[in-house]
Amino acid sequence: MSHTKRMVVGGVDTHSATHHAAIVDEQGRLLGDAEFPATPNGYAQLLSFMQALGRLDRVGVEGTGAYGAGLARHLHERGVVVLEVPRPDRRLRRQRGKSDPIDAEAAARAALAGDTAGTPKLAIGPIEAIRISPDVGAWARNWSSTGNP
Repeated sequence: MSHTKRMVVGGVDTHSATHHAAIVDEQGRLLGDAEFPATPNGYAQLLSFMQALGRLDRVGVEGTGAYGAGLARHLHERGVVVLEVPRPDRRLRRQRGKSDPIDAEAAARAALAGDTAGTPKLAIGPIEAIRISPDVGAWARNWSSTGNP
């Protein structure tokens, strides 16, 4: 089967400086894994890596509210379905050890199996814009503390 025709699912183990990505096919076979910088350029490289191995169906990302937030937004903005996946269970970690490639593969398998913590909060939209704007945020806090309705 052609790489561009087969459906693939990605998984990402996120950290502050790097993200480790893995790709599995529909049968759960590992097709590849690689590490990328946790930067906008690294996010683009990660997505290209995944798409080169097949038709990317979805990506399971650990820590979409923390280290994986930027990656989750990047993927979402490019039309990729992003799922929050839980960390591998302690039993699996004891059996196979802790490593970024193993955790990325586990994230991909969790996304493939539907074992997810749901759709991540991507921190986009008007509420997020207000929250991160220092001037508007300070104005809103001041306004609410003065008893204005």
